[in-house]
Amino acid sequence: MSLWLIALCLGAGCLIGFMGGVLGIGGGMIAIPALVLLMGMSQQLAQGTALIMVLPTIMMAVRKYNQQTRIDRRVALAGAGGAVVFTWVGARLALGIDSSTLRLSFAVFLFFIALFYAWQTWRAGVAARSPKPATGRAAPVFTPRRASVLGVLCGTLGGFFGVGGAVLAVPIITSVFRLPQTTAQALALCMVIPGSAVALVTYSWAGQAAWLVGLPLAAGSLLFVPVGVRLAYKLPERKLRACFAAMLFATVALLALKLRAGARCAFVTIS
Repeated sequence: MSLWLIALCLGAGCLIGFMGGVLGIGGGMIAIPALVLLMGMSQQLAQGTALIMVLPTIMMAVRKYNQQTRIDRRVALAGAGGAVVFTWVGARLALGIDSSTLRLSFAVFLFFIALFYAWQTWRAGVAARSPKPATGRAAPVFTPRRASVLGVLCGTLGGFFGVGGAVLAVPIITSVFRLPQTTAQALALCMVIPGSAVALVTYSWAGQAAWLVGLPLAAGSLLFVPVGVRLAYKLPERKLRACFAAMLFATVALLALKLRAGARCAFVTIS
């Protein structure tokens, strides 16, 4: 691996770490499409390589979030416990299917998450402009039992898509349990740490992790995660949600271009 490629991965890791810190994600959603599009990796190899960066990035982000807000450790541990085994199940399922099918599933998954965040941002804007005070039932309490159920769901999808699971946990915690965005991000990241470690071992054991690429990404990411976390606490929640949705839509667009190019190549080959 050449020095310029290592430097490029280091720089990309800095950008991904910054964005991951701001948005409360491990950065896999940014790294995976980049590895597929720029380095020509299969979806499985890109997901496994991204996890090399995601795991230390999540751990650093949790440390920084914990300095700013109180994390309910009972809830976080319950969610992590629910996620561990099912993350392995999701990773094994991903390793057993065709790369293009997995990439299409990944794009569809992110598209619906992005739609949800866009809707949540729009709803918050309407509520802010409305002269009438918001009324309705009180939000349910985010108990350890509910966290463990959420952990099972996020662990399965996180292992399958190699993104850690926080991308699914954050919108559920903010919309169903109505916790603040930064609190939800801190809890979600805590919940997915053990599962992300399991997913990394599973992908790596199957030979689907490029460590020479993943390690420079991780090093760059760790440098800029603290900067992103500090900015997250200064931005209004609505802007955070809007940034999250915009980033997801951009990711889906990149994957759609890759899928279209692959389908065109396959058509030419058959012809």
